[in-house]
Amino acid sequence: MRVDVWSDVMCPWCSVGRGNLLKALESFDGETVEIRWRSFQLDPSAPEVVEGDYVQKLASKYGKTRQEAQGWIEQMSERGAEVGVAFDFSKIRPGNTFNAHRLLHFAAEHGLQDALKARLFSGYFEQGVAVGKAEALVGLAVDVGLDEAQVRRVLETDAYAEAVRTDLQLAKQIGVTGVPFFVFEESVAVSGAHPPENLVQAMKQAVERRVVPVQNSDGVACDSDGCAIE
Repeated sequence: MRVDVWSDVMCPWCSVGRGNLLKALESFDGETVEIRWRSFQLDPSAPEVVEGDYVQKLASKYGKTRQEAQGWIEQMSERGAEVGVAFDFSKIRPGNTFNAHRLLHFAAEHGLQDALKARLFSGYFEQGVAVGKAEALVGLAVDVGLDEAQVRRVLETDAYAEAVRTDLQLAKQIGVTGVPFFVFEESVAVSGAHPPENLVQAMKQAVERRVVPVQNSDGVACDSDGCAIE
């Protein structure tokens, strides 16, 4: 079974969603699952790096106090911890993720796409790596076993740019407005960072019914306006 997941490197709920998916796979007794990470950009106009206080940015964005924004962050951190995802929002350095998505397509050709996705998440959310900077991306890619010279060639050209644009266009066509967005067997869709048991149910439905209308069930997610807080 194939699972297509639209997500962005800067999306905390996407990191939680990956953790939920991995937990779901532990209890899924069906066939072998192939995960394909699809490109989605929360802020395609972002510069290479956006410096500043993340908590204050969150408070300003939603018209809340700093204390309220901190409470939201603590909620996201608790949800992440449940599936082994660690967040350190004090270190986060947002930026443009287009090049990160290009490298994910490159990594897919070498069987290392999920490994790179995980490393991008940990680098961004735990270590404060500026994933919009090419040199930072080189280090993360090499960490998972990709060849440094090849990685640099990708970043120095427009390689895989069309693959990223194709993903972004497909997301628009199927109505993806927030991420993570899971599509199982091109038939059953789940929007948001749903708990593992919901994802198991969706996978079983996809296996049993193969071709069914898309069931779009909304959960906590990130979109161009920000990340939903429970």
